[in-house]
Amino acid sequence: MSTTGRLTGEVVRPGDPGYETARVGWNRLYSRYPEAIVFCCDAHEVINAVEWAREEGIALRARSGRHSLEGWSSLDGGLVVDVSRMKDVEIDEAARTAIVGTGLTQAEAVAALGQRGYVIPTGSEGGVGLGGVILGGGFGLLTRHMGMASDNLLAAEVVVADGARSAKLVEATERTNSDLLWACRGGGGGNFGIATSYTLRLRELSDVTFLIARWTGHGELGALLRTWQRDAPIADERLTSTLEVDSTAIELSALLYDGSRRELTDQLRSLLTIGDPEVTVTEDAWPAVYGSVDRGPDDVPNWKFYSHFVTRPFPDEAIDLVVRYMAEPPSAPSNFFCSSFGGAVRHAPPGGSAFPHRDALFYCEPGAAWNDPELNSKALGWAAGFWRALRPYSDGAYVNVPNAAASDWERDYYGPNRDRLRQIKAAYDPENVFRFEQSVPPAPC
Repeated sequence: MSTTGRLTGEVVRPGDPGYETARVGWNRLYSRYPEAIVFCCDAHEVINAVEWAREEGIALRARSGRHSLEGWSSLDGGLVVDVSRMKDVEIDEAARTAIVGTGLTQAEAVAALGQRGYVIPTGSEGGVGLGGVILGGGFGLLTRHMGMASDNLLAAEVVVADGARSAKLVEATERTNSDLLWACRGGGGGNFGIATSYTLRLRELSDVTFLIARWTGHGELGALLRTWQRDAPIADERLTSTLEVDSTAIELSALLYDGSRRELTDQLRSLLTIGDPEVTVTEDAWPAVYGSVDRGPDDVPNWKFYSHFVTRPFPDEAIDLVVRYMAEPPSAPSNFFCSSFGGAVRHAPPGGSAFPHRDALFYCEPGAAWNDPELNSKALGWAAGFWRALRPYSDGAYVNVPNAAASDWERDYYGPNRDRLRQIKAAYDPENVFRFEQSVPPAPC
């Protein structure tokens, strides 16, 4: 352990042997050079880091899984407070709850809870940090049955600013700092403080039936989109599905929780009878299936995503747009991804949540992915054009997949909850210590 004044934990600075490895994020499109990175192992070290940054007068950012898609978990010349080593898991069998550290990845959380016979809804990319997922909402192939990840958040411990230069740890529950708990359920990571642990409601682990259907080429894309957007949001609530298109194929992924192979294929018949897909079905416990669900190639360094929530079915002209853009992607792994909503998402948890997109039929995401830096301009232009073309047909965006170019991003992410989030920001961070490119601003006094 090293220290610099009140800065405790493992501190890595420019010139140190591990600096280059410590500073880089998952998306290499963005490159930041912080003054220091401190790897914290507990809440006390996070408090020290925040206080040190305030005393030194330098900006700070919180980082866990390094998957901030716009690179906002790091910054030039400031302090990165890395909480990725905070991976404790404490299960209360009687209460059916778990207290988990904010540094767990989604894959680690699925495995640790699954070993004890429990499950929580998470996203499908294993390397993403659980903390950022929960704070922004969090959805995947268990969502229509179990709700958003944030809907299962019962309490959080958060390091917040205190006074002129200090910091403190507060607990947000339905009885204490309930407004902060509400904000932590979908209000976005890094806005109000640095969360260090979460208390989550657990569900009993049951077997799942998981299906992948693959259509080579794009010939059936229009028909599949029309049928999927009609049927997926109103399917059996145990069933969540995704549709993903890349340069060469279309893939349907569908998971039925606690159901049979026959039930699943019967419910997907309207899709599986389109064209001649290659179909595989797996029946196993969710942790065993999760590894095969993990989305995204690991060897692509540059990414640009945009997000849309859709509350009205795409008309033909919107589907034609998707077909046209996917006919000329800038690179092979560039894609268009959709995930079904409805079901349990429509019901907010007791005490409510800041996640506003309860009425969405589905979520969709155009994403460019490429290796060659010479493709930067083409890939970025394609992704931005795709996003802008679909905006008239969408009704909001996902804070965990930020639309950096949007001027009305607060409305897109938070809808009618924007003003309340600004008020909570003013209550817990009036000096705007926790700020980044699209952080919630405090309401004026």
